[in-house]
Amino acid sequence: MPKTTPAPAPVADGGPVRAPAWVRGGRSVRVVLTHDRTRTATRLVVRHGAYVAAGGVIAAKRAWDGRTLARYERMMRTAEAAGQHEVAMEWEVRAAAFRAARHQRRMDLLKAPQQAAKAAAFAVGTTQGALLLLGIVLAIAEQDITKVVGPTMTVIELIRWAAILIGILWGPTIVAGPFLVLLSLWSIGRHRQAAPAWTLPGTVKDDAGAPITPSVVVTALRDLGIAPLRSAIREMGDAGAGMLGPIRIAGCGVEVDVTLPSGVSTEEVQKRRRKLAENLARHEHEVFVTIPQAARTVRLWIADSGALDEPIGPSPLVTDPDLSADLYNGRAPWGQDLRGDAAALSLLQRHLLITGLSNQGKTAALRALALWLALDTSVEFRVADLKGAGDWRMFDGLATVLIQGPTDEHVISATEMLEQGVAEMERRIELLEQSGATDGVTREMARTDPRFRPIVLLVDEAQVAFMCPAIGEDKRPYGGTKATSRYYMAARKLHNQGRVVNVLLWQGTQDPTNENLPKMVREGAHIRASLVLGTEEQARMALGDKAVDGGAAPHKLRQGLDKGTLVVAGDGVKLAPGQSSITIRTHFIAGAHAIEIAGRAKARRAGVTTRSTVDRPDETDPLADVAAVLGDEKRMRTQEVLSGLAARDPGAYREWTFGDLKTVLDAVGAAPYKSDGQMVVSRAKVESALQLRTEDAGA
Repeated sequence: MPKTTPAPAPVADGGPVRAPAWVRGGRSVRVVLTHDRTRTATRLVVRHGAYVAAGGVIAAKRAWDGRTLARYERMMRTAEAAGQHEVAMEWEVRAAAFRAARHQRRMDLLKAPQQAAKAAAFAVGTTQGALLLLGIVLAIAEQDITKVVGPTMTVIELIRWAAILIGILWGPTIVAGPFLVLLSLWSIGRHRQAAPAWTLPGTVKDDAGAPITPSVVVTALRDLGIAPLRSAIREMGDAGAGMLGPIRIAGCGVEVDVTLPSGVSTEEVQKRRRKLAENLARHEHEVFVTIPQAARTVRLWIADSGALDEPIGPSPLVTDPDLSADLYNGRAPWGQDLRGDAAALSLLQRHLLITGLSNQGKTAALRALALWLALDTSVEFRVADLKGAGDWRMFDGLATVLIQGPTDEHVISATEMLEQGVAEMERRIELLEQSGATDGVTREMARTDPRFRPIVLLVDEAQVAFMCPAIGEDKRPYGGTKATSRYYMAARKLHNQGRVVNVLLWQGTQDPTNENLPKMVREGAHIRASLVLGTEEQARMALGDKAVDGGAAPHKLRQGLDKGTLVVAGDGVKLAPGQSSITIRTHFIAGAHAIEIAGRAKARRAGVTTRSTVDRPDETDPLADVAAVLGDEKRMRTQEVLSGLAARDPGAYREWTFGDLKTVLDAVGAAPYKSDGQMVVSRAKVESALQLRTEDAGA
């Protein structure tokens, strides 16, 4: 379609016709109203006017709350709506105390005029008496009787000048009074930023770290993008305030419980943690969403802006040289929770697993627990550091076994250390059964009987062991995640029964996966802790589904910035009712301080000889052992012989089969044979083979 050219304006008297005045005026008004300066001025006027109006409302509300029970009733309604009946009862008690105090003040007010008159008369009389006494002293000193009334006249003159000064200032004060009141109300409103959002300057609207108020929390929830939640808030008569419990100071932040309306799940809120944090003018790592015990409720912990970037104080192990430890009755000081309260860990009969990405403080966190427990002289340590960077060097002279290095040989030694732990566990179970003890290994038994002293088998960088390709002489691999893996099976056996007899396994490992941290091993730990991880899947492997579904999020920690911050799940740390995990910022103990603490632990013990490898058992003599099992029996069924060998030396014969026994006896001419339909071993043949071997050795 061809472009048309607008027709020229009509011409009158040789020139264009001007628009009517009212049109030109309207255009001018529109230009003025839409100009940036006009908009800025309008926002300025509305903003500061709103400050004054809102300041008046806030001041009136404060006065009303201070003189009535409105505040207490509001808090009780909020607590009841959130299902917090204990909190509601606490506010009811406070309201009763306030009511009694208010009644007493009113009764005192009735007596106030009489008491004020008496007090004024007493004050005037006392003051006049003091002035006359002072005048008498001056008159005697000056030998002038007129000096007696001098102090009184001086006070009268001061009162006269004060009255003159008040008379001069009274007029300006009356004039300035309203302006001072308006300025005060403006200051209150400005402090609360009580103005429409469109009038606030950008620097204020985007200000990070704004105070957390009920309106801020409700607005943040409303804007999460959850339609049922947004609709429910709009329909609530109190604009959503009824969803919130009391906002409580909690360490370096605040905590509030939010009861969600019907149709909104806690999982939906958890998934929007980042958006919720941004709505609250916080970074993601400064907001934690957990699930408390109450149904359909989420608990928000909101840090003060930047507070989590501040370091916590030193460990009590560093500051208190007289600190002691007790595995049975004590708790290890590990750090602080997000509230700023001390976080302590009970280690009694608990296997431990710490995971996380490399260089995030895993070894330091594990070592801090070991250093505290080393102060309990009844505890024996056997340590395998499969990194070998000297992080555990201070345990030389403190641990009975200290293996340091990442090679296959070090893994073999670490595996044998665990297998010896299994043998020790089985021996203790048998001893415990023989002792007839009904309460397991008690504290008294652990401290007085060396056979039951607690043993901690500690493996740092355990993923090196699981991924080791070495294969032993028995054709079984040391590493791996199958039932043939020696390290894996030893760890599983310790997890199954070691706790009962004080044989504990602590492991630290990087980057948990099914390959370097098998499911059966990670789920056998009573205390599971994780530093920063890369994915939610890894977090579930590290802590378990229950903890992650309950709000645990080590994958939300900041790599490099949250070093030493652990998310802990398990029964060794105190958790709030309904909580499945806790976030702990651990104390960092530097190498020099670790050496000093280890030195204190060594000074409390008798000399400990540290071995770099485990003591391997002497070579077994199967033929002699078979003879010992047979005893005085002429013959014995092969199954009974195998059982006797396993009882005699579990480490050497536990896995023996009939084929192994037959191989040994065939080689010396004492092969099993059938008697009455059963395979048996002859004592005469075994003794003959032993005698022949002795003669050959003598020849």
